[in-house]
Order: sequence, then structure tokens, then C-alpha cells
Amino acid sequence: MRTHPKGLYILFFAEMWERFSYYGMRALLVLYLTKHFLFTDGQAYGIYGAYTTLVYVTPVIGGVLADRYLGQRKAVLFGAILLVLGHLGMAVEGEPVTNAADRDGTVMNIFYMSLALIIAGVGFLKANISAIVGELYPKTDERRDGAFTLFYVGINLGAFAGALISGYLGETFGWKYGFGAAGIGMLAGLIVFVWGKPLLLGAGESPNPARLRKKIFAGLSLEWMIYLATLVGVVVIWLFIQDVNIVKWTLYITFPLVYLYIIGTSVMTLEPHARNRIFAALFLISIQVLFWALFEQAGSSLNIYTDRQVDRTIFGQEVVASVFQSLNAMYIIVLGPLFAALWVWLGKKGMDPSAPAKFGLGVIQLGLGFLVLVWGAKAAGVNLTPVIFIFLIYLLHTTGELCLSPVGLSAMTRLSVPKMVGLVMGAWFLASGAGNFAAAQIARLTAADGGGEEQVLSVYSNVGWLAVGVGVVLIIISPFVKKMMHLDTLAEDTRRYNSKADTTMDNEEMVGERMSPTGKPK
Repeated sequence: MRTHPKGLYILFFAEMWERFSYYGMRALLVLYLTKHFLFTDGQAYGIYGAYTTLVYVTPVIGGVLADRYLGQRKAVLFGAILLVLGHLGMAVEGEPVTNAADRDGTVMNIFYMSLALIIAGVGFLKANISAIVGELYPKTDERRDGAFTLFYVGINLGAFAGALISGYLGETFGWKYGFGAAGIGMLAGLIVFVWGKPLLLGAGESPNPARLRKKIFAGLSLEWMIYLATLVGVVVIWLFIQDVNIVKWTLYITFPLVYLYIIGTSVMTLEPHARNRIFAALFLISIQVLFWALFEQAGSSLNIYTDRQVDRTIFGQEVVASVFQSLNAMYIIVLGPLFAALWVWLGKKGMDPSAPAKFGLGVIQLGLGFLVLVWGAKAAGVNLTPVIFIFLIYLLHTTGELCLSPVGLSAMTRLSVPKMVGLVMGAWFLASGAGNFAAAQIARLTAADGGGEEQVLSVYSNVGWLAVGVGVVLIIISPFVKKMMHLDTLAEDTRRYNSKADTTMDNEEMVGERMSPTGKPK
């Protein structure tokens, strides 16, 4: 760790608290809605789905604004401020509701506005802080993989602590303490990020500081116009959260348009091998929608099931339901290095599965997690489901995630040509958002007809077998998808593409030169 720039630790700390914030919210939100505000399960799943969907859609916008105008550092700073304000608002809970018809309108508006601020904050922070990590190292620096591994540890430490600490405080002492803990942590991350600016060595600064300072309207600079426009956007998000149908139609319209634009661009501008790789990437992105639709039951229906239908007594003490969401991050911290080593070992033996085959394995394990829980619940009969089956479903879902999520991110950057990497990554995040929205619809099915244990287990059984079937089909067709990836000619095709592409002084293709803080080309 001593060999890395000190700026990495600043980014590690800030991202750790952002993930603490998100996973603390994830652990508490549905329980808060159903217990404090007396929303029905279906209503709570709808609000939760709108929140998680927009959390994955807004980074696309935040990334574009940072790349073209603000620079990643100012985007992260602005995002952290919005997150702190959002959590401050979440601590305003009002009195517990005794009749759903008598919810305090002022408190509810503060709640929705707080969610909107958090969503906008994540939009500016999530993708851009990772980009700053990359800028700390030259592309050929051997420390890059190690740096992102350390950064990934920070992500999962934050996720683990967020669910554990915020969940425990919120359910044991009061909701405001759980949400407030996430806000205090984010404030600490913000302070350290501001203090550590010199340690970033100019990474993440605006591509054109002079343009950012230029007055464009009513004496306001472009930078301040972006901040004001964001506040207008927060109001729009505030409206979206209260009407799930708006979120639904936004996805229905934007998702096909993004796909059609990528396909059209590929057909019109790329040679056959590069075009086929983009098609393979779109296929993998589509599978991701199904995966997250099932995986993200953790924060909604599985959270409620754990609260109501599981014997949560461990070593004589009853554990609150939200704490179990820390299991996913804990498993990743423990198993992530083992999976990374496994892929390397299999690669040396010539046995490393292709990316489509790994996707298939991931989806199968996801389905098996649900089926194991259903089996355990039915074996318990009239008794509560033994807690061991909650440990098992999270274990299988995590091993499935390790087969799909990091492999998918690697595949997106490998299969895209330089000029389309941002667009394809945007589609990846958009698919994550679509998966979260679909997760809310599946969770609503578990709440249908009274939403008892039998209804939940019926839905889980159906989606479990569906996932296993899709995973098997993926493995069967994986050789065909792998062929479309043209991995045997990838190096030569990339060299030929780069020799034709216009590049900047640092040999990176981008719009204009990356500028230093002084306005001079790096």
C-alpha cells in the first residue's frame, strides 16, 4: 500500500462512506416505509424500486457532465454535498404514523426530497470517483489493478458497515439514528476529500477550466449553471419518486432508444468484427437486467421475509432483519480474491470459462439461492424458516454476482471500441437501473393476495427455476456468443483501429485535450 499515491486513500475513504450511505439506505428503506409510515408492502416496493432505479440511471448523466464540463473532482465534491443534505433530511421522520390516511404532508415531502437529493448525489459521485482512481496512474502502470482492488475493498467495507451499523441503529434505537449515521459518515468523507485535494495531483480536474468559468447567463458561469440545473433536476426526481409510472415509461422509452442508437452506430461505422463485439456486449447487458431483477430482492421482498418469517435468533440473541444485508459485502470481501485467483489459475490451464459461460454460471447460482430458501422454508413446516437458509441464499447470490458483475465490467471495456466505451458503459448502468425496476415488480408479486409466506415462496420458486433454466441455456449458447466476440483477433483489430483514430498528446482518444488546472495541455 505504501507504493500507491496518497490520493488513492482519500478516494478510498470517500467512496467507502458513499457505499455506507447507499447500503444503509438499502437495508432500512422498505422497513422504514412499512413500519413507520404504514405503506403497504406493494407501495413500499414501488418507492424502493423507483429509488434504486434512479440511483443507477443518474450516474450516466453525472458522468457526461463531469467528462465534458465539471471534471470528476468537482462532480464528486458536489455529489457528496448533496448526499449529506439528503441524509440530513432523512433524519426528519416525524411521529410514527398510526393511520396511513393521516401521514403528515410536510414530513412526506421532506422524505421524498431527501431521497431525490441522495439520488442526485450518487449520480455525481458514483462513476466519477472511480474515474479519478484511473487518472492517478498511467495506463501501463502495473499498480493499476492493485489500486482498483484496494478501492473495491473500500466499496465493500462501506457496504458491510452500512447495512450492519445503520440497520442496527435504525431498527433498535430509531430510524433517524440509522439514516443520521450514514449522513455523518458521508460528511466525514466529504471533509477528508476537500482536505486531501492536493494529494490528487490534479487528477479529475475540468477538461477546460476557462470554459467552465465563462459567464453565460445573468452573470453566472457555466459551472454555477450546472449546479442550478441540478437543483431543478432534484425537483424532477422528487416528482418521479412519487409516481412509479413516470419511472417506468422513462425506462421504456430510453432503454430501446439507447439500444437502437448503439446498434445503428455499430452497423454504420464499425467493421464486422468490432460490430459483432458490440452485439455480444448488448446481449450480455440484456442478461444483466434479469440478474439484478432477482438479486435486488435483497433490499425489498427478501428483507421483509427475513423480518417476518425467519427465526433470527443467533447465539440466544435475536438479530434485526436489516443487518443480514451486510452478508453480501462480507462474502465479497472474503471470496472476491479467491474468485480472482480461480480465474487466473483456470486461465493458465486453458480452462477459463468465457464471459457468456460465467454469466450462465452466475444466473444458475442466483436461481439456486432462491430454491434453497424455498426448500428450507418448506422443510421447517409451520415453524419459522431457520436463519441458516438466509446465510445460504446470500452466499449463492454473492458467488453468482462474482461470476457476473466484475466479469461483465471487464467484458464491456474489452468489447467496445474507444469511441463507444462511455456509451456502452452507460447502457450497462441503464440495464442495472432497469433490473432494479423489474425487481420492484417481482417484489410486488410477493405482496399480491395478502403476501403471506406461501405467496412469497411460490414467487421465489418460479423465479428460481426460471433463472436456472436461463443459466443453462446461456452455457449452451456461450460458444456462439464467444465466437461473436472475436477474441482471437482482438489485439490486432485494436492496434489497427488505434492507428487510424485521431489521438491526443497522451495517446487517448477524446474530445479536445485534457487540460491541467492552469489551462495548459497536460
